[in-house]
Amino acid sequence: MYYAHAQPQTHHPSRMMTVTGNGKVVAQASYVQLQIEVTTQGKNVQQAQQENASTMNRVIQSILALTIPRENIQTAAYTIAPIYNYVEGKQVFTGYEVTNAITVKVPDINLVGNVIDTAVENGANRISSIQFKIDHADVYYQQALSLALHNAQMKANTIAQTMHLALHPQPLEIVEENENGPVLYKSMAMADSTITTPIEQGQITISAAVRVTFQY
Repeated sequence: MYYAHAQPQTHHPSRMMTVTGNGKVVAQASYVQLQIEVTTQGKNVQQAQQENASTMNRVIQSILALTIPRENIQTAAYTIAPIYNYVEGKQVFTGYEVTNAITVKVPDINLVGNVIDTAVENGANRISSIQFKIDHADVYYQQALSLALHNAQMKANTIAQTMHLALHPQPLEIVEENENGPVLYKSMAMADSTITTPIEQGQITISAAVRVTFQY
């Protein structure tokens, strides 16, 4: 009997390449969110609280007078803390500090400088942040994500053509790399109340990134 010897089959293991794609979309801010703070000090809590409440109420009324809707003003934080000074190496209690912070949504970008100046003139002593934000932000992010995917495909095709590889067009894996979500606003930190007008918002860049694996 004759037994034919089976020819060993050549196994071609799948080979993979991984590329990173990036996409960016530029948008103009739709509105501004300010954080405005009033800090007061007093020998006792009641004194500091009363002064703070009076000043913050004056600040809020002045902002409302600028046609900012009341629903656009919200309390962000309210803290009471003891104050200590060091005298000859010893900690000496001197009173209390009360801080009241509000956020104000300003729909008209051109009004931001006026809102800040008005708040400071009426007793606000800290503008802790300015955030330029956009409406329908997810639409812009989807556009950036689409650009990132096209960018990854283009990189993979370039590598394959340069190296004379037969690239499978369908990716094996796509991973969105923005683990904490995209940044959909531009923020400015304001250290004190020395603000000059006007405030220029510039443009907001929405970015997306993907990691794509192809087989070849």
